[in-house]
Amino acid sequence: MPITADQFESLYVLRLQGAVTIDEAAQLKNLLLDGLSSGKNLQLDLRQAALLDITTMQLLWAAHRDAEQSGQALVMLEPVPEQISIVVRQAGFDDSLLTVIPK
Repeated sequence: MPITADQFESLYVLRLQGAVTIDEAAQLKNLLLDGLSSGKNLQLDLRQAALLDITTMQLLWAAHRDAEQSGQALVMLEPVPEQISIVVRQAGFDDSLLTVIPK
């Protein structure tokens, strides 16, 4: 399964693995909405991700914006794979989508 979620006391962690594409968009959207509605900070683990398509990036960007507006944090666990960083930038998303925290 390319997307898994874990909840902790003040943290909601989403792990994306392999290729995350439009086929997983509904699942990703639901998990992001769950995380945002939990009131917890969201952490994305992309260390095992190989590919994010534009739909996935749009969902992550929207969640990032919504988290900021609600006072939550949405951060990436580092290291974000270089191929993911490159494709995010090539798609026109700014570096705020790739805000990372040390592991």
